[in-house]
Amino acid sequence: KMAEKQEEPSNAQNGEPDNAEEGEGKKKKVKREDLPPFEIVTGERLPAIFFKFQFRNVEYSSGRNKTFLCYVVETQGKEPGTCRGYLEDEHAAAHAEMAFFNTILPTCQAGARHDVTWYVSSSPCVTCAERICEALRKNKGLRLTIMVGRLFMWEEPEMQAALRSMKEAGCKLRIMKPQDFEYVWKNFVEQEEGEEAKSFVPWEDIQENFQYYEEKLAEIL
Repeated sequence: KMAEKQEEPSNAQNGEPDNAEEGEGKKKKVKREDLPPFEIVTGERLPAIFFKFQFRNVEYSSGRNKTFLCYVVETQGKEPGTCRGYLEDEHAAAHAEMAFFNTILPTCQAGARHDVTWYVSSSPCVTCAERICEALRKNKGLRLTIMVGRLFMWEEPEMQAALRSMKEAGCKLRIMKPQDFEYVWKNFVEQEEGEEAKSFVPWEDIQENFQYYEEKLAEIL
C-alpha cells in the first residue's frame, strides 16, 4: 500500500498564481463567481511547479482537482504533420478531455487519420470516458492512446466500467512509467529562460507508484 504525506498545495501548485495580481499582464484580480463557467487554458508548455504537483503519481490526490492534458497529434494523409500542446481545466465545469474534442481535434485535417497520444495527470471521469468512446466510434480515422499518471476514483464500480468501455471502443490505456514523466518534462514543461534545460528529477516512490497503478489497471481491464 502506498503512503503519501498529505500535502496541502499552495495556490501556485494548484494551477493558480499565489498572488493573483502577478502573472501575465498583471491581470486584475477576479472573483471566483465572476469567472465564466467554461475556461480552458491552452499552450505549448506548462509551468514546472504545476507539473511537479499535478502529475505526481501518488495514491491520495489531495488538492489535485484539475486535469492537465498534454497531447501529440500525428496526422497521416495529404499533409502529414505533428502538433502538440497542453490543456488544463480551469474550473470544475469544463474538462480538458472535452476541450480537446471541442477545440483541438476540429482544427486537424478532416478525413485524415490521426494518431493521438495524451499524457494526463489522472484518468478521465465517467462523463469524459463516454465522450471518448463516442468520438472513437464516430471517427474511424482516430487512434487514441492515453497515458495516465494516476487512476481517478478507480475503486468506484461505474469508473471501472467506464475504463473498460474505453478499452472496448479501441482506446489504449496505459499508466505512465518514469520514462513517460521524463518525456513530458522534456517536451511539455517550461524551462527557465537563459538556463540550461534542467534534467528531470524523479520523485520518491515514482517506480513503486507506477507498478501499483499498473496492477490496478490490469485488474480492472
